[in-house]
Amino acid sequence: MEFQKLKLTSENGVSTIYMDSPKNLNAFDEELIDELVGALKVCEEDSAVKVVVLTSTGKAFSAGGDIGAMYKGIKSGQLNFTGAIAKMAQVSVAIKKLSKPVIGAVAGAVAGAGFNVALACDYLIAADNATFMQAFVNIGLIPDAGGLYLLTRAVGVNKALELSMTGRPVLAEEAKSLGFVANVVAAEDLEKVTMATAAKFAKGPRASYAEMKRLMYINEFSDFESYIEEEVKSQVLCGDTDDFKEGVCAFVEKRKPEYEA
Repeated sequence: MEFQKLKLTSENGVSTIYMDSPKNLNAFDEELIDELVGALKVCEEDSAVKVVVLTSTGKAFSAGGDIGAMYKGIKSGQLNFTGAIAKMAQVSVAIKKLSKPVIGAVAGAVAGAGFNVALACDYLIAADNATFMQAFVNIGLIPDAGGLYLLTRAVGVNKALELSMTGRPVLAEEAKSLGFVANVVAAEDLEKVTMATAAKFAKGPRASYAEMKRLMYINEFSDFESYIEEEVKSQVLCGDTDDFKEGVCAFVEKRKPEYEA
């Protein structure tokens, strides 16, 4: 499989997926989503792969959705992001269903869908410059990529709602204290520490890891895909509101949104 917006490398039982669209801070569009799901499938089917690392090139792990593209669509009257919304959560599902450990390595902005894809990883390592944001509320949307479902299981109902309703930034050390980041390292050490961690997992018991993930999915995520169906409906509804259009325009035009009273 050929990729345009990511890189896939494999060595010593470790496959590393680099999201590689730095010009738009690795924002998720349909092409990147399709390639990411495809890369995860390649890793699942390759018996030589024991561990998967999900990371990125550039200054950010991911800025989330491509707001610039949304703005152009709104201004042209041709916005239709239903397809991307419907696909977005499939990345999180693919990570959770993968029979091999998935290590997330994040730096810089980890926003919107990028935050939720990071949450889907089994073991998350953050650079000390990582900033997590459930930024959806700032443009009148709800968390996608399984966001509320994943975040609630990571930090509890009240904290998940706080982070989602405020969209406030969460720095790496707070993320570790909340429990969804396993390790915080200096930005310059992120790759080295991640690869050392992956090498340890690659030497571990493959069947044990696979069964842990399978049982965890049954116990904690058995209704995940049903939830996602409702998430897509809600996001499409929010995307059809004036609040969403105003939020996107205000963000791009660098002004405060003027939401309806």
